Amino acid sequence: MEKDKYRYIEKVFLQLLREEREAAGITQSDLSAALGHYQSYVSKVETGERRITAVGLLAWCEVLGINAEDLVKKVRETLDKDSDGERLRQLKSSKK
Repeated sequence: MEKDKYRYIEKVFLQLLREEREAAGITQSDLSAALGHYQSYVSKVETGERRITAVGLLAWCEVLGINAEDLVKKVRETLDKDSDGERLRQLKSSKK
């Protein structure tokens, strides 16, 4: 797989992770406190400046009240549905 495709998958994953947090009504500050981190940790994970470990993902999902497997399935479904790259264009335009 090419580097650009990995980056795209990561962007989709991080966007869905943020959407799940927002849907749960949890702020970055609340999530970071529950995880025992600074708010900047959550921000950096969500923006891709910092990577999240598998163990970190499990803890993150537990706080949000979601199943990590379901999140990964959503990523896969999003990628499968987005063969024309529409979500990537949305992600790029939201950063402007």
